[in-house]
Amino acid sequence: MADELTARMERLMGPLPGADRRVPLDVEIVDEVDRGDYLRRLISYSAEPGGRTPAYLLLPKTALGGGRPAPGVLALHPTEHTIGHRVVVEPLGAANRDYARRLAEAGFVVLAPAYPLMAGHEPDLPALGYVSGTMKAIWDNVRGLDLLDQLPEVAAGGYGAMGHSLGGHNAIFTAVFEPRIRAVVSSCGFDSFADYMGGDLAGWRQDRYLPLLAPGALPPFDFDELLAALAPREVLISAPLGDTNFGWRSAARMADRARPAFAAAGAADRLTVLHPDCGHDLPDPVLERAIAFLAEAIGAASPRL
Repeated sequence: MADELTARMERLMGPLPGADRRVPLDVEIVDEVDRGDYLRRLISYSAEPGGRTPAYLLLPKTALGGGRPAPGVLALHPTEHTIGHRVVVEPLGAANRDYARRLAEAGFVVLAPAYPLMAGHEPDLPALGYVSGTMKAIWDNVRGLDLLDQLPEVAAGGYGAMGHSLGGHNAIFTAVFEPRIRAVVSSCGFDSFADYMGGDLAGWRQDRYLPLLAPGALPPFDFDELLAALAPREVLISAPLGDTNFGWRSAARMADRARPAFAAAGAADRLTVLHPDCGHDLPDPVLERAIAFLAEAIGAASPRL
C-alpha cells in the first residue's frame, strides 16, 4: 500500500533519486557562531552529483567532545523569500518561526536545510534531474538524515521532522518516503487539496512545489492518505481556527480519515491534532507542546522551555 502511494506521489513530484545519487556528502563549514548552549554552523553538503545544499547545523554543547549524543531533528522552514532557512535559527520573522533555535536550546541536534528556489537558493532543477522543487526538497532532507547519521553528536535511532506552513507539508512528504523519521510535527501545513483556497491550486503549481499539476486537476493523492501512511509513527498536527491558508476543518477531516490506520496499527493515541485560536501561526503553547512531544517521541533532555 505504501509503495502504491509513493508511486502516485512520484507521478506528480518526479521520482525519488536512487542510490546512485548518494555521493559523499563532502560537508563544508561556511561559518560558525557560538550561541551559548549550542554552536550554530552554516554548512553545505553534496546532495547529489553537481548539487550542493545549504543548511544550518545546530549542535548542543552537551553533545560535543565526547559528550552525550543528542536526538536529531530536521527543522524545515516556512515560505520565506528574503532570509530563507535563516528564519528558523534567529528571531527575525514572525513569532516562533525560529523553532530550530528553540529545539537546539532544548537539547536536540538540529539540521535546517534551505528549500529550493527560495531566498537565493536556486538549484537548476532540470539539470539535476528534477521535475519539482518538492522532490528536490525531499531528497535534500533524505541526504540531511544521512548527514545526521554520520555525526557522533547524534544519538542512534529515529529522527524528528518539524515544520510550519511550507515546512509542515515538507515534513509530511519527506516522512512518507523516509522511515528514519519517527516523529512529525506539522504546523499550518495542509488541508485537503480539494479545499485549498476554495479549489484554486495555482499556488501549488509553482516550480518550487508541484509544477506538473494540471490546471483544474487534483493531485492523485491527498493528505489523509499521507497521514495514514505514517502510522504507527508519532504525529502532531496544529491546525489553527483562524488559518486562512489551510482550513482547520479540512485539516481535521484529513486527520479523522487517517485515524483508522493508526488504530489498526495499535497506535490510536499517536495522531494528535491541535486547534489553537489564532491565524496562520505557531503560538507559544503549540511550540512548547511540539518540543515536549519530540522529546518524548525520540528522546531528549528535559526541554528548557
